[in-house]
Amino acid sequence: MNEEIIIAGFGGQGVLSMGKILAYSGVMQGMEVSWMPSYGPEMRGGTANVTVILSDSRISSPILRKYDTAIILNQQSMDKFEQTVKPGGLLVYDGNGITRHPERDDINIYRVDAAEEASKMQSAKTFNMIVLGGYLKINPVVTMENVMNGLKKSLPDRHHHLLPLNEAAIKRGTEIVQEIATV
Repeated sequence: MNEEIIIAGFGGQGVLSMGKILAYSGVMQGMEVSWMPSYGPEMRGGTANVTVILSDSRISSPILRKYDTAIILNQQSMDKFEQTVKPGGLLVYDGNGITRHPERDDINIYRVDAAEEASKMQSAKTFNMIVLGGYLKINPVVTMENVMNGLKKSLPDRHHHLLPLNEAAIKRGTEIVQEIATV
């Protein structure tokens, strides 16, 4: 198994955290892992992306031009990364703020309306966990147990009281993910 993932959006959407949780989860499953963030100098509102590679064998390089999966959280990232998904690959996106939806017919496309759902849950900070849940429903590259362990490891102790809320958000993401197109 070798899964090469790009997660991209605005700073403040939990892009890097989502990648870190996937990376920790992979480590806990005994996988080889690479986590490579990229972001601008802005704290919030600037662009951010992270490349995560999960593999059963050694990873030769964390630098990629094509991905098995793209998780897209804003229009700028859609414009930049839609074409980087390998044919037959997977694109998962949140529809909020997307003005040009994915148009390719050689990839699998799924939509998770996480911003809307986070609003309904009255917890904007669960946005990224809802998206993560949708992705893991489609492609369960790591177990839920390891995701929760990864989340616990990535959250400071003072925020561990939020673990049940995040677990509920992940579960909700698995319930609301929608298939748009499959090859």
